[in-house]
Amino acid sequence: MKKQKILTALSLGLFSTLLSTSVLAEPQTINVYTYDSFTADWGAGPKVKNLFETQYSQCKVNYVSFDSSGTLLNRVRLEGKKTKADIVLGLDNYVLEEAKKSGVFASNKVDLAKLDLPITWKDQTFLPYDFGEYAFIYDKTKLANPPKSLKELVDREDLRVIYQDPRTSSVGRGLVVWLNQVYPQNEIENAWKKLAKHTVTVGKGWSATYGAFLKGESDLVLSYNTSPLYHLLNEQKDQYVAANLAEGGVLQIELAARVVGHNSICADQFMQFLIEPAVQSVLAQNNVMLPVISAATEPHFDALKAEQMKKRVFDPMQVNDKDLKNWVKIWQSSLSH
Repeated sequence: MKKQKILTALSLGLFSTLLSTSVLAEPQTINVYTYDSFTADWGAGPKVKNLFETQYSQCKVNYVSFDSSGTLLNRVRLEGKKTKADIVLGLDNYVLEEAKKSGVFASNKVDLAKLDLPITWKDQTFLPYDFGEYAFIYDKTKLANPPKSLKELVDREDLRVIYQDPRTSSVGRGLVVWLNQVYPQNEIENAWKKLAKHTVTVGKGWSATYGAFLKGESDLVLSYNTSPLYHLLNEQKDQYVAANLAEGGVLQIELAARVVGHNSICADQFMQFLIEPAVQSVLAQNNVMLPVISAATEPHFDALKAEQMKKRVFDPMQVNDKDLKNWVKIWQSSLSH
């Protein structure tokens, strides 16, 4: 009987060990809320997922995609403590104040000393993973005399312009910030009215507006200074150029953040992974944005990054949520009069 008890105990112990080993061996899934172009077949998301799961075989990434960064924040904020998100990837610096106030996000463990940006980044909750400068893109084979300043672009009625609605597009918000950095408050409404005289359309989002530009519906379209690299590297076309405007530009910084109450080693590893050189190369080429680290990623993007670091830019972290909402209202009002 005693021998049987010992054998039974050993069997149970072995079963318990096997069970715990089996549990430990099961991959841990992290839910990443992000935007749909990131998760598209041609986007950076699938490649980042593959690289991450190859390096961290105990982790699995599940993307949950939405149509914009604004929708991302609203969704996770509405879900609150019930959210399934471990990480939100795709916020930008213009919703940062709102995101901080939400109380949804937790600090990360990433070493910020690895970051290399045109501005100093100290926030330990929201992690930059790529960035770009808003720019008006033109075709040099069709526009021989591009504007040399933002004010010239606003004033010249011979230039057909397309940009995005700041209520629905982060790129459109970038133009609102840009104009409000260049013009004093008592001139801003008139500047919008001038621009409206030769604006072909104000589109809901970037994709449709950029597509309209490529079809020849405008001389310039609001996008990023990285856009010409997409055409060069993917289509071998070099006629697209970012207008070099004298006043200096405005940055968009894309951010990822951990969600409060979702403690996960895999999520910590994913956050750190975002700023590894191999991932930064994927993000640069597939998101068509600039890397946030100084290590080599892709030669064309690294060269543009080097130029960008020398340029004058307005610090986007100086823009608060209240001002931005007021500026959008002024833009809307100027178009209705």
